[in-house]
Amino acid sequence: MRTQFSADLRLARRKAGYTQADVAALLCDHQSVVSELEDGTTRPDLTQIITLSLIYGRSFEAFFAEMMEDCTRRLKRRLKHLPSNVRQTVHTFNRGASLKALHERLANPRPHGSA
Repeated sequence: MRTQFSADLRLARRKAGYTQADVAALLCDHQSVVSELEDGTTRPDLTQIITLSLIYGRSFEAFFAEMMEDCTRRLKRRLKHLPSNVRQTVHTFNRGASLKALHERLANPRPHGSA
C-alpha cells in the first residue's frame, strides 16, 4: 500500500541519485527490503528510519504522522473491547480516570513534539 512516507522515500532516493542497491548496501540489507519500503508493503523499523534520515539528510515526519493516525485508529477499536466489569482494587483504582484520559487523547491528538 503506497503511503506518503513510501513516496517520499522513493523521491528522496531518486533525487540523491542512489539506486535501491546503493541504499540497501548503506542499510546493510537486501535490495528487496528497499523495494518493499518504497512500495509501502513493509514499514521501516526505527533503526532504518534513522539511517535513512542520515542517508538523505532529512527527517521523515510524514511517516510518524501516518503511524500516529494508524495507532490512534487501532487503539480506538481496541478500547471498545475492554472489559467493563473489572473489579476495583488498589491496582485498578486509577483505571477509569486513565481510560477517560486515553479517550480524550485519542479524540484530540496533539501536534507532534508537544507534551
